[in-house]
Amino acid sequence: MKFVDEATISVTAGKGGNGCMSFRREKYIPRGGPDGGDGGDGGDVFFIGNSGLNTLADFRYTRDYRAQHGEGGKGRKCAGKAGSDLYIRVPLGTLVYDQDTEEFIGEVLKADEVLLVAKSGDGGLGNTHFKSSINQAPRRTVPGSEGEFRRLHVELKVLADVGLLGFPNAGKSTLLRTVSAAHPKVADYPFTTLYPELGVVDIGKAGFVIADIPGLIEGAADGVGLGIDFLKHLQRTRLLMHLVDVAPYDPEQAPVKAIRKLEVEMQRFDQNLRDKERWLLLNKADMLPDEQLETLKQEIIDSLEWDGPVYVISAISGQGCDVVMNAISQRLIELDRMEAEQAQDEDELDTEEVQD
Repeated sequence: MKFVDEATISVTAGKGGNGCMSFRREKYIPRGGPDGGDGGDGGDVFFIGNSGLNTLADFRYTRDYRAQHGEGGKGRKCAGKAGSDLYIRVPLGTLVYDQDTEEFIGEVLKADEVLLVAKSGDGGLGNTHFKSSINQAPRRTVPGSEGEFRRLHVELKVLADVGLLGFPNAGKSTLLRTVSAAHPKVADYPFTTLYPELGVVDIGKAGFVIADIPGLIEGAADGVGLGIDFLKHLQRTRLLMHLVDVAPYDPEQAPVKAIRKLEVEMQRFDQNLRDKERWLLLNKADMLPDEQLETLKQEIIDSLEWDGPVYVISAISGQGCDVVMNAISQRLIELDRMEAEQAQDEDELDTEEVQD
């Protein structure tokens, strides 16, 4: 199935039930007072996070969603039944905007997390509410209010621990197939990957999710080659693996030029993306002699003044891939620990401020 990361749908919350006009009529009580019950509230519309989904493909087939209306009130002061809420399953990483006002409504990041996207109408009032000393038999009721209608623009940003970054044909899809159970299309031409692919790297209890982002080209930050659609998926990754094709050997350092071009696109799109922790993976090592590889690796490090991790791998043969995946796993564990310590420090600081 093709990856779908944008959709426009309409949602309508349930209408509140109307209030009831009724009077008590029982044997020996021919003129009882008003006893009309209130209408039930309509149902709300919620998005709910589902970890088993990774596309918005369902929205291609169903674009109109309606919650249940509330029932009208009844006699004997019986309130109408409230309408059932509607829960729409969405993948984690879903962002929701009002299509007409461009208001950002919210995002769904965790499994079973709910986001209200359309508020229900309130139930109306029965004539019981309008009895007074001067009006013992009111014939006034309040109808239920309409539920909220919204046209929503829904976007999905891939939630992955690691993003594979690189120009077309750098070998990202091949690497994903090698290190995970994912099976993206692989071929020797640009833009083989047209949609982000997710794969799970299983390393005992320290597994992680890796995303193969479609290859970027020069001008991506301006939307060339659907660049903006691709770049946004990298914003939520924790680590970036910058894959560079180093074969055949180029004495004019074509890999350095490719790296710098992509850095420019990242910075133009989002400075935070440019500053995200990034590792260099020099791919197709099986096509060059070891001494040439070491020379090229050092040239790249010196030219870029690179101070981050650099690994030499072959995505197609698997050479060096296990080493990289284990290093990524350890780094993610370290980041988890650092984030937990930071959260604990913030909690302690908040506690101290409250006590003061």
